Amino acid sequence: MSKEEYAMKATDDRPTQEDCRLTIADLPPPNTRRWVVRRKAEVVAAVRQGLLSLDEACDRYDLSVEEFLSWQRLIRNHGVAGLRTTRLQNYRGTPRRGYR
Repeated sequence: MSKEEYAMKATDDRPTQEDCRLTIADLPPPNTRRWVVRRKAEVVAAVRQGLLSLDEACDRYDLSVEEFLSWQRLIRNHGVAGLRTTRLQNYRGTPRRGYR
């Protein structure tokens, strides 16, 4: 590590991507049925980091490829908050009932 990198690390207390590497133990259990934002984000991060392949994630969590890809797309376009089911209509551009 160079002096510049060390100085940056010493003054920046935020975790780096290296500090946040997931392990299998960090992932939701395979029998998960209630998908809160954090769990969805963990599975997407695990695939992105190479901990699981797309097929392994879909098999492990009984997800369709389309469902997983929609989570990935929502994170890319709107951040983790995009995974909130109460906000899907806002992010997908679908008008809510009662609003015009």
